[in-house]
Amino acid sequence: MSISQRIKAFLDSPRGRRLVERGQAELSKPENQVKIRRTLDKIRKR
Repeated sequence: MSISQRIKAFLDSPRGRRLVERGQAELSKPENQVKIRRTLDKIRKR
């Protein structure tokens, strides 16, 4: 089984779906969006 197939299988599992939902919930928070923007700005300046 290739790594991409293993990742897809995990994301299709109940545990993977919970992890994705939690990630989406965290990304929807404004304070986390600010942190992400700051990090991306630092990376882009390099």
